[in-house]
Amino acid sequence: MTPLPGDWEMVVGLEVHTELQTATKMFCGCANHFGSEPNTNVCPVCLGLPGSLPVLNERAVELAMAIGIALHCTIAPSTFHRKNYFYPDMPKDFQISQYDLPINKGGYLDLPDASRVSIERAHMEEDTGKSTHLGGSGRIHGADRSLVDYNRSGVPLVEIVSGPDIRSSAQARAYASELRGILIATGASDGRMEEGSMRIDANVSVRRPGAPFGTRCEIKNLNSLRSLQRAIDFEALRQIELIEEGGTIRQETRHWDEVLGETSTMRTKEEAEDYRYFREPDLVDLAPSEQWQHRVRDALPAMPAQRRAALVALLVAPSEAQLDAVAVVVDLGLEQYVHAAVGGGAEAALTLARAANELAAGIGGLANLSLAAFTSTVLLEQAQALSATQAKTVLGELLAHGGDPTRIAATLGFEQLSSDSLGATVASLIDEHPDEWTRYRDGDEKLAQFFIGQVMKLTKGQANGKAVIAELQARRSSRRLAD
Repeated sequence: MTPLPGDWEMVVGLEVHTELQTATKMFCGCANHFGSEPNTNVCPVCLGLPGSLPVLNERAVELAMAIGIALHCTIAPSTFHRKNYFYPDMPKDFQISQYDLPINKGGYLDLPDASRVSIERAHMEEDTGKSTHLGGSGRIHGADRSLVDYNRSGVPLVEIVSGPDIRSSAQARAYASELRGILIATGASDGRMEEGSMRIDANVSVRRPGAPFGTRCEIKNLNSLRSLQRAIDFEALRQIELIEEGGTIRQETRHWDEVLGETSTMRTKEEAEDYRYFREPDLVDLAPSEQWQHRVRDALPAMPAQRRAALVALLVAPSEAQLDAVAVVVDLGLEQYVHAAVGGGAEAALTLARAANELAAGIGGLANLSLAAFTSTVLLEQAQALSATQAKTVLGELLAHGGDPTRIAATLGFEQLSSDSLGATVASLIDEHPDEWTRYRDGDEKLAQFFIGQVMKLTKGQANGKAVIAELQARRSSRRLAD
């Protein structure tokens, strides 16, 4: 996050478009599937051919309501309108959307830092097709030619519009990340920004604290959290520099260039765009019954904030690092492993560490790892039958191939040294390294890692690091008593 100079303040509102995970499109029976051959998931309805009529997708309505409920919105009777404008990838020359009567309105989203961002509306609409501009910069201006794929045309969308409550790029990123987690949790979206199933437009302006809102500029189609944060920081600084030089901010739509790290003008908005909204004559009003709303509400799983709270409740005075681990575990959907292991007697802190590190790193192999195998591995480490290094190795094998952790440990030769054998090894090393032992005995704790490393080398990793430290401390105490 780039700090703003002087006493300037940024004002940000986000418009998040999320494609809904339905089997078919919003108003027709064409497959809603990413990655198909271009122009294969199309029909007269989504191509806007004369005489075709839209039929509303019931599942899309349910997912839109699920999003609204998760964002504390009021679900209200709504209508569909035609939003009229021309673009080559929109075959009808209008988009079916919701205008003054959206299905969800007046909600909010609480962020992990306890700040709250208001939700003005979360309305339904259909997606457009996709244009690919060839030659030049890859944008329409300067392109040699363009290709149009209508597979995405008519895919169901929900557009979630926040209030102008965000005051930093970091807060904007936190909002988008939390919202993405909610969309995934509801089952409404897969949250794959790189595939365009979640896209963000950022409205950015600057002002002195307490002053009226400044003129905003809209940055279109940001497709990663990193791009979102960088684009907002650049745009705020650009506006401040222009104002301080005596210039004036124009209301305009801007493009973010990830390579150059800057925004540039796409089109100006001297006046409000006239989309000439009018009611969609081929669709009836939408008024979900109370019973339908209750069914959707009752089917919702726990949201990310609730899941984080459940993990935090397992810890005693959690550290900042542990809170970060909790966020990773929930973001990746790994909490079932933590709850299973803790329920089986494992320590919460150790379990959380293994989930946030080893499981997160090997997430592609989770199908091979049962809850019982993970629990057993953590318990073996907790009982010091495996060292931390050995437990990580066993988890790696489980993620790669599955199996029984005890047998894997035996196959790898991970039998712990007896206390007598460990004591003899430490005594031998003390004799071999008298200077290091003297410094450790006199209080240089860093030398403990030196001795642990030497023991591990001699025992081929069979020793337990905690046991080595205990042996060193015991010998240091006995030497001090002897002195």
